[in-house]
Amino acid sequence: MTEAAVKPQRGIVALIRGAVVAGAILVAACVPRPGPPPGPVRPEPVGPTRPAPTPVRPGLPEGDLERHRVALLVPMSGTNAGIGRSLANATQLAILDTKADNIRITTYDTAMGAAAAANRALADGNKLILGPLLSEDVRAVAPLARRANVPVLSFSNDTNVAGNGAYVMGYTPAQSIERVVDYARRTGVTEFAGLMPTGLYGDRASTAFLRAVENAGGKVTALETYNRGPAAMNAAVAKIARSPFQAVLIADSANGAVTAIPALRRTSETARVLGTELWNSDSGIGGMTQLNGAWFASVSDTYYRQYAAKYRARFSAAPYRLSTLGYDAVLLTVRIARDWRPGTDFPASRLSDRDGFAGLDGAFRFGRDGVAERALEVQEIRGGTTVTVSPAPQGFGGR
Repeated sequence: MTEAAVKPQRGIVALIRGAVVAGAILVAACVPRPGPPPGPVRPEPVGPTRPAPTPVRPGLPEGDLERHRVALLVPMSGTNAGIGRSLANATQLAILDTKADNIRITTYDTAMGAAAAANRALADGNKLILGPLLSEDVRAVAPLARRANVPVLSFSNDTNVAGNGAYVMGYTPAQSIERVVDYARRTGVTEFAGLMPTGLYGDRASTAFLRAVENAGGKVTALETYNRGPAAMNAAVAKIARSPFQAVLIADSANGAVTAIPALRRTSETARVLGTELWNSDSGIGGMTQLNGAWFASVSDTYYRQYAAKYRARFSAAPYRLSTLGYDAVLLTVRIARDWRPGTDFPASRLSDRDGFAGLDGAFRFGRDGVAERALEVQEIRGGTTVTVSPAPQGFGGR
């Protein structure tokens, strides 16, 4: 469990208009140096009676009674410690940028056991949980938090863990696929093919792809799965080549998509390559010349570049792309905190606001299923960089 003390600085104020709260204040402990060995006992002169020391009482320090207690549950050790630290740093940066002195965020390490971390957070009086990161950790934490009437804003993208007080803020493949397919259909593409890796992600991407093409009024002419690797990919490409298609969705990382390009171009020189939200997590995607002309849909990078520069300046490291989820979770908390009395339950009904919330990743709102619906943009890989060809909507317009 960690609490970090940081100095206030100017923030990304264009994103959060109307935030009128001030920077985080944490408590540092001072340990006195040991004194000299005790000497002989001498009687003290009679004088005024000293006041009795204030007794130590259980519960939160008095100053914390006016702050909202928020727990951050992320891995701070183990194999996922890097992304956990990046999320924790992002929440610190958001507190500084919003000057939110009425919110105190305490970090609990889920690598030592997500359920144990949640129990400590609840025992400490936290009324909102940000995280966990992994879907299995959300499953462990959600029932405990639900019994305490504490909402869980997880960073997972597994929609199956959403509901009953647990929310999913992660970028889901279904929304990304729907957005890029719809854009391709509007440009005249009617025949689609799909290349899906085996496994859970590929299964969900396949379902989303079939539904998205149908809803857009197109036709899926071929759909093949593959085990990752050049040989399996080439075999899958050879199979879809038996059918006509104008665009092919490769539901894999950018590097995985690159593997398919040589065989794909032998089949069709003009077919448009489509990707998923996975591509946006690859900082070097613009330089993958094999993917020139490819489209993918993801959250906007408009504010991310400014955030990444500020993050590097403060923490001397580059942030994980996913860390913006931590930043945006704090922005949401700050907004709702205006109408949330410290010490009371978090007003979870506010999470269903139809107008949604603004963040580094653009507009988002939670549906009845507890999954964050996001305003996504479509980007094209072009000449060593990415170019936005269809901007993300600024909001949801009450729809």
